[in-house]
Amino acid sequence: MKFVTTSALLGAGMLALTATTASAAIVCNREGDCWHVRGHYKYEPGLHLRVFPDSWKWGDHDHYRWREHEGRGYWRGGVWINL
Repeated sequence: MKFVTTSALLGAGMLALTATTASAAIVCNREGDCWHVRGHYKYEPGLHLRVFPDSWKWGDHDHYRWREHEGRGYWRGGVWINL
């Protein structure tokens, strides 16, 4: 019984550790392109990007669109720029 309790506590601890290290956000540019990112990136202020929590949703009258991407970077002029 002690082994089961210890294993359960270790498993819960590992789950808590991975849950706190995983983070995500939504980034949007001035052109209305939005994409998901994992982690917290520091983009140059000159890129004029807005970073929102992963739970953020735009309103009915906002003009945004989802974009898919590979790797780390940002959208500009409809083109994905890798960093």
